[in-house]
Amino acid sequence: MAQELRPFRYPMGEVIFRKDEQLSYIVIIYQGQARTLGFNPCNQEFTPLEMVGVGEVLGWVNLARGQGCETAIASTDIIGLVLDEQDFNEYLEKYPSLQAKLRNRCAFVELFELIGYQISQKAQGEIDIKPLASLALEDSQIYYLPPGESFYVEHPDLQNSQQAWLISSGGKIVDHPIGSRLTLDPWQHLEVEGTHSVRLVGVPVEQLTVREQKFLEEDIEEETEKETDDKSYVISETEFLAKYQQIPRELLRKNRPKIYPYVQGNTPLQVGIACFQMLSIYFKIPFRPEVIQRILVEQLESHGNLSLIGCGHIAELMGLNPQQMTVPAYVFPRLRTPFLIQWQDSLAIVYEINRHSLILGIPERGIVHWPWGDLLEEWEDSEQEVLLLYPPRENSQEKFDLRWFLPSVIRYRRVLIEVLVASFVVQLFALVNPLMIQVIIDKVIIQNSPSTLQVLGILLLIVAIFESLISTLRTYLFTDTTNRIDMSLGSEIIDHLLRLPLSYFEKQPVGEIATRINELERVRRFLTGTALTVVLDAVFSVVYLVVMVVYSPLLTLVSVSIIPLFIGLTLLVAPIIRQQLRLKAKRHAETQSHLVSVLSGVQTVKAQNIENPLREEWQDRYARYVTTGFRTIIMSNLANAGSKFLNKVSGLLVIWVGAYLVLQGELTLGALIAFRIVAGYVTSPILRLSQLWQNFQETALSLERLADIADTPQESEGDRKNIPMPLIQGSVEYQSVYFRFKSYGTWQLRNINLELIPGTFVAIVGSSGAGKSTLTKLLCRLYEPESGSILVDDYDINKVEIYSLRRQIGMVLQDSLLFEGTIWDNIALANPEASAEAVIEAATIAEAHEFIMNLPNGYDTKIGERGGSLSGGQRQRIAIARTVLSKPRILVLDEATSALDYETERKVFTNLTRAFKDYTVFFVTHRLNTVKSADLIIMMEAGEIVEQGTHRELMERKEAYYHNIVNLQSRR
Repeated sequence: MAQELRPFRYPMGEVIFRKDEQLSYIVIIYQGQARTLGFNPCNQEFTPLEMVGVGEVLGWVNLARGQGCETAIASTDIIGLVLDEQDFNEYLEKYPSLQAKLRNRCAFVELFELIGYQISQKAQGEIDIKPLASLALEDSQIYYLPPGESFYVEHPDLQNSQQAWLISSGGKIVDHPIGSRLTLDPWQHLEVEGTHSVRLVGVPVEQLTVREQKFLEEDIEEETEKETDDKSYVISETEFLAKYQQIPRELLRKNRPKIYPYVQGNTPLQVGIACFQMLSIYFKIPFRPEVIQRILVEQLESHGNLSLIGCGHIAELMGLNPQQMTVPAYVFPRLRTPFLIQWQDSLAIVYEINRHSLILGIPERGIVHWPWGDLLEEWEDSEQEVLLLYPPRENSQEKFDLRWFLPSVIRYRRVLIEVLVASFVVQLFALVNPLMIQVIIDKVIIQNSPSTLQVLGILLLIVAIFESLISTLRTYLFTDTTNRIDMSLGSEIIDHLLRLPLSYFEKQPVGEIATRINELERVRRFLTGTALTVVLDAVFSVVYLVVMVVYSPLLTLVSVSIIPLFIGLTLLVAPIIRQQLRLKAKRHAETQSHLVSVLSGVQTVKAQNIENPLREEWQDRYARYVTTGFRTIIMSNLANAGSKFLNKVSGLLVIWVGAYLVLQGELTLGALIAFRIVAGYVTSPILRLSQLWQNFQETALSLERLADIADTPQESEGDRKNIPMPLIQGSVEYQSVYFRFKSYGTWQLRNINLELIPGTFVAIVGSSGAGKSTLTKLLCRLYEPESGSILVDDYDINKVEIYSLRRQIGMVLQDSLLFEGTIWDNIALANPEASAEAVIEAATIAEAHEFIMNLPNGYDTKIGERGGSLSGGQRQRIAIARTVLSKPRILVLDEATSALDYETERKVFTNLTRAFKDYTVFFVTHRLNTVKSADLIIMMEAGEIVEQGTHRELMERKEAYYHNIVNLQSRR
C-alpha cells in the first residue's frame, strides 16, 4: 500500500473534509489529531463529535455512503496519508476484514445525522442528539439492499422488530428519501432505482425514543461531559464557512488532492441537471436549475435521451463556449478538460486526464478514476463525440490587444517552452560549426594533420544529424501547437462575431468582416513565430557577442559599429510603411466586399446583363489595391536594400581589419574565419530588424482591425444577469412602441399599441415600407425599440435573457438562407437528432414533402450553395419546415410565402393554422385573400396600425382594408 499513499501536511485549523463535498480519497492520520463535526438537522448547526488520532481513517464514510457527510478539521498540525478511492476499493475487495471494519460498520457522524433527521421530523424540541447516537452506535448494523424490485419479506435480516432501519444513501428507494425509516410491513414492495445498492443503518428502536434520553445522558455523562458542557464548540454553518475561508493560502500544500465537484443523480433528468450543476461549480458561474430542467425535459420528451448537441445549447445558455467534435479515444489526453462525454447511455464529465486514468464525474456513481487500459479496450478504435467547454472571459470589458491572446499562449506554455529549449539547442549546434572550422584550418590544414580531419569531419556530421532531428521535432511541436491556438482563437472570435447585434452587420460589408477575421492568422503567426525569433535572437546575440569579444575586442567593435545605422534606417522607414499598410488593408477590404457582393447575387448579375460594369468596378478597385501594395513593396525593398548594404559594409570591415590582425600575428586565419561566421550570426538579426519592424506594424494594424469586432459588445452582454424567459404561453403586448433605424431618421414604427391573447393567428398586411417586418423583428429583439416596451406573457422582453427568448420564437424571413448540403440537413439544422417522422411531418405542414419525394434522391438531394438548385418557392417551404421542426412557442412568418403560388400559400396557411392552433402566429403577407380566416388582421400604413379586427369586421368598416380588397378585386 505504501506505493499508493501520498503524504502531505494539514496545518492546524485547516479543513480536511467538508460536509456536502464528495471527495475521491481517504486520509489516514500518520501524525497529529483532528476533530470531526456532525451537522444537526434540528438546529442547523455543526456539533463536535470526537477527536481522532494516529491510525484513524477519515473520509471512508463519505465513500461508503456515496455523499459527503463528514466534516473534519485539523486540531494540531497533521501529517496525513492520502489514498485514492480506486485503490481504497481494491484493498477492501482484497482484505474482507478491512471491509468489515470500515464499509460494513456505521460511522458516528453517519448515525448522528440520521437520528437527527428522525428527531427533526417529529418536532420534539431541543434534544441532544450526541448521547443518543453514541450509545446506539454499539448496537448499530449495516445492510445493503440490492437494486431492483423486491418485497420486505424477502430480506430476513430486516425483519427484526427491535431494529429500526434508516436509509443512509446509495440508490433511491421509491417514496423513501434518504434519512427516512422503512416500515415493518412484510409485504411492502421495495423498488430500488439506479444501479447502486441502498445502504441501510439499523439501530435499536428504543434509541429513537425520547423518553430514554435522560437515562442515556446519565449513562455516558462522564464520557461526554467536557464536550457537551462547552457550548463554544457548537458553531453555526455560517461561522464554520467563515473560518474555512480565512485559512491562509500559503498553508495549503500545492500537491494536495484536487477537489472535483460532485452532484448525485439517478434518472436521466437528474443526471443532466447534476452534470450542469457540477460544471457551474467548477467554472464558478450562475446555475439556473429551472431553465435547465425545462430544456432537458423537452429534449427527453422529443428524443428520449440526452444528446451532446442539446447539452451544447444549455452550456451556451450558461455562458460557456461549447465546441462539439468527434475524436478517437487516444486523442483524449490532448483535449482541454473538463468536457462532457456520452457514458454508458448517460452523461459524464471528464475532469482530468493523467497517464494512468481519466477522472470522471458520473452522477450515478461519484468521482471515478477510470483506467486508461479499460477505456481503450471498451472503445477500441471507434471515435467518440465530446463536448469541449471553454470558460467565458473573466473581463468581457477588457479592450482587445495582445493581452487578449495571452491565455491561449499561457495554456500551451509547456510546449512552447519545449520549442524554445529545442531552438536553444539548435543555436548551440550552430555555434559548434565556426569553432570546428577554426580548428580544421589552424590544426588540420596548416599543420597537415589528416587523421584529425577524419575525427572532426565525423563530429561535424554527428552535429548536423542531431541538429536536423531536433529541428524536425521542434517544427512538429510548433506546428501542432500553433494549429491548436489557431483553432481556439478562431472559434472564440467567430463565436463573438455571431453574437454581435444585427446593426453591426448592417453597417459592415461582408467582405470587410471576412478580411478582418483573416487578420487573426497574422497575429497568431507573429506571437508564435516572430516573437519567438526575437527572443532567440536577443538571447543568442549576447552569447555570440561574448564569443566575439573573446576572439578580438577590436573586431567586435568594428562589427557592431553599423548597428546604430541599422536602427536609424528602421525608424526612418517605419512610419511610411505603417501608413501604406493601413491604406493597403483598406483597399483590399473594398475589393473583397465588391467581389462577395457580385458572387452572392450572380443570378441577378446575369439576368440583368450587368457583368461588364461590375467587372470594371472590380478592376478599378483591384488596381487601387495593387498600386498601394506596389508602393509598400517598393518602400520595403528600399529598406531591405539599405540593410543588406550595411551588412556587406560590416563584413568588409571585419575582413579588412581582421586580415591586418592576421598579418600582425595577433589573430590566426581560422580564428578570423570563425569570427566572421559568428559576426554574421549577430548582424543577421539586425539585418532582419527592418522586416521585423514591418511585421510588428502589420500585426498592430491587424489587432486594430480585429478590435473592431472584439471590442463591439455582444447583443446579450447587457442582459447576462437577466432572468431567463419562462416557457412562453403566447400573450404578446406592444405598449407605445416607437422605432427608427437612425436617431435622426424617419420613424419606421410610431405609437404601436397591440394586445394579443395566447393562440391568436395574426395576419399583418399593408403596402411595402409600412413597417410590417420591423414590427415582428422587434419581437425577436433583432432591433431594440427607441421607446415603449414589448411584453410576452407580461415579461418585458428587454429584461429577460435574449437567447432564452429567441429559443422559443421561430422566425422565417422572406429570403431565409439555405446551406450547402442535403434537404434533410437543412430541415434538421437546428435539431439534428430529430426522427424521420418529425422531419416528414414538418415538411408536410410546409407543403414540401411532395416535391421533395419527386426529386431524384428525395430528402438526401444535394441543394448546392444557398439552395441554388431549388426554386424560390421550394427554398421558402424548406425554411418553413426547418422552423416548424423546432416547435416554437411563437411562430413568425415574415413574407415567408411570397414566392409561392396562391393555392400553395393557402395550403401552407391552412396547415399552419391547424398545427399551431394553440400557439401565437404572426403571418406577414401582401396577399389579403390568403388571410381572411385569421383570428386578427392588422392593417399597417407608414409605420402605424390603421386598422385591426377580423376580416368581416374590417369589411364592415369600409376603410383602408376594405378599399384594398375592392381594388384587388377590380384588378381581377
